[in-house]
Amino acid sequence: MNVLVVGSGGREHALCWKLSKSPSVSAVYAAPGNAGTGREPKIQNVPIAADNFPELVRFAQEKDISLVVPGPEQPLVDGIESVFRKVGIPVFGPSALAARMEGSKAFSKDFMDRHSIPTAKFRTFNASQYKEAIEYTKACGHKVVLKASGLAAGKGVLIPETSEEVESGLKEILIDQAFGAAGNEVVIEECLDGPEISVLAFSDGYTIVPLPAAQDHKRIGEGDTGLNTGGMGAYAPAPVATTEIMRRIQTEVLQPTIDGMRREGYPFVGMLFTGLMLTDSGPKVLEYNVRFGDPETEALMLLLSEETDLAKILLACAEHHLDSVEIATKPGFAVCVILASEGYPASYPKGRSISFPTLPPSSDTMIFHAGTAIDKNDSSKIITSGGRVLAAGVSVDAGNALVEAIKPFVKETRRLGADGTIGGFGGVFDLKAAGFGEDTLLVAGTDGVGTKLRIALESGIHETVGIDLVAMSVNDLIVQGAEPLFFLDYYGCSRLEVEVAASVIKGIAHGCKASGCTLVGGETAEMPGMYATGDYDLAGFAVGAVSRSLLLPKLSEMKPGDALIGLSSSGIHSNGFSLVRKIMALHNLTTSSACPWQSESRYATLGHALLEPTTLYVLQLLPLCKRGMIKGLAHITGGGFIENIPRMLPKGLGCEVDVTAWELPPVFKWLKSAGNIQSREMARTFNCGIGMVAVVNEGDYLEVPS
Repeated sequence: MNVLVVGSGGREHALCWKLSKSPSVSAVYAAPGNAGTGREPKIQNVPIAADNFPELVRFAQEKDISLVVPGPEQPLVDGIESVFRKVGIPVFGPSALAARMEGSKAFSKDFMDRHSIPTAKFRTFNASQYKEAIEYTKACGHKVVLKASGLAAGKGVLIPETSEEVESGLKEILIDQAFGAAGNEVVIEECLDGPEISVLAFSDGYTIVPLPAAQDHKRIGEGDTGLNTGGMGAYAPAPVATTEIMRRIQTEVLQPTIDGMRREGYPFVGMLFTGLMLTDSGPKVLEYNVRFGDPETEALMLLLSEETDLAKILLACAEHHLDSVEIATKPGFAVCVILASEGYPASYPKGRSISFPTLPPSSDTMIFHAGTAIDKNDSSKIITSGGRVLAAGVSVDAGNALVEAIKPFVKETRRLGADGTIGGFGGVFDLKAAGFGEDTLLVAGTDGVGTKLRIALESGIHETVGIDLVAMSVNDLIVQGAEPLFFLDYYGCSRLEVEVAASVIKGIAHGCKASGCTLVGGETAEMPGMYATGDYDLAGFAVGAVSRSLLLPKLSEMKPGDALIGLSSSGIHSNGFSLVRKIMALHNLTTSSACPWQSESRYATLGHALLEPTTLYVLQLLPLCKRGMIKGLAHITGGGFIENIPRMLPKGLGCEVDVTAWELPPVFKWLKSAGNIQSREMARTFNCGIGMVAVVNEGDYLEVPS
């Protein structure tokens, strides 16, 4: 089918974009459209104004239009539906009679009163009743809101704080006609308190199906300050609109509205957009609109599932069989932020050039045009033509998909004291349930993986760095004799790739399970511009517990003659990779090269070999720590032997490390040779095959596993 969308704003661009995705749609025409609609596949701008009904009809007949979708309210109030109905073309939108629900607030408030639809207390006055209106505000006993009854582009609402502001507001609307003919009548309403939501619902006159509730933000300034606008942004679904709230809205507001309009002879077909206040006594209607909201539509179109065919839904409404089509939304949230001209909503310049990022937005991000136009002097340039210029929309369902993907891994990390659930940014741990007494100390450790991440990114192998992340933190806990309790991670990226992130977190969960700690939560942050495309960064935070008497190092117990025991490493672990990468570059090696220090085929590539995960020493050492057999531990990380071993020794006590007591593993032999690295530099940069060093009594060393 061919579809004609009437209008030129961000709402119309969003509708055109979603309609163009429909397999049932051959072409979408936007009249007059904007600079954004004119550059979309399957969408063509038509230079016909939204109020030029004869030309719109002529064009629709010429192009065999199957469905007309008016965007703004004015054409609907002016009767565009009946104009096209007369020539046999369906319109997704109400008749002029039904459009009075938005065109006249006085009419809609009387309708709500007749049908017992919950709303604020109100009275309506015209210009000749100016003084009577003032007296009413003094006697009504509640704070009031002043609303111009007619269409005022979303700006005809005043919320006075004082009696002086009430009087000046009534004068502004009724006498000064600040909102033109829209202010021929004023509705004085009780000022309601509570969160405000917008519910957009498809209707065919009988059935009504709401989309997820949205919340928009009207004021121009940060922190909800400044002048009211047509809307500076919106997000959906609104968390305050719980399942129970939405049930009440459906049964107490939406269905009674549709039924009442049908019974009164003007059935509603189209998008019923209801603004509601969630008061202590339940949801109450603030106003009706009879079209898609702006900027709510920009967010909601991103939430419709890929399988949902918007064109079929709109046509089903126009043909009165909405119950025959499926309407589904994606999991997660969507947000739209408006970019406005300087000076808006007061006077603002037009014709300013707009520059766009060279990289296209990600698949879950859209830039919808609102007040834009093609520069008449240079068709390659886009300029501003309105106050609200662009709407940047993003769907964040990838984060929710990630949570679902990693839940099975996280569940496996459960232990006493923690439930092992995830989805938040933190977690709770019950020390008492885990068996710890009152004289217990908490120990914390945090670390990252460093430039080993670059090896993972180049290799496309991501699970092992998750293990590294845990190992670097929990190994630092065991150095203090602490039993790891729980772990939190930070994953930052340019754009969330669920498969990659899930692989990393699978590794994190594996590391937690192998260390006996619970993965209780984390933070996943998308920051385009902060990271290169495809890159990500990691940080980990672990908390452990230890009885005061078992805290390491036991400096007062260390003495000359004690033994140093080395526990073997699995490889390079997570330090020294800047130097490793320099050596690779020196020898023209990549992560896909063959491993240069092995003759057998243990590793498929050099990348696989370098990504051997850091050894987890917790389960090896914790029983010995609890038995009091270990006096001190040194985790051999950055700084190697030279900087890490002295950290666990008391002042005045030195040590000797017999480097002939173990054979340097092949990876370190190759690094030493290929990089021409001196022995002292090796000992200061790498673990050289020993990842942990323990101090024990001279006679106890045989009981420490190596």
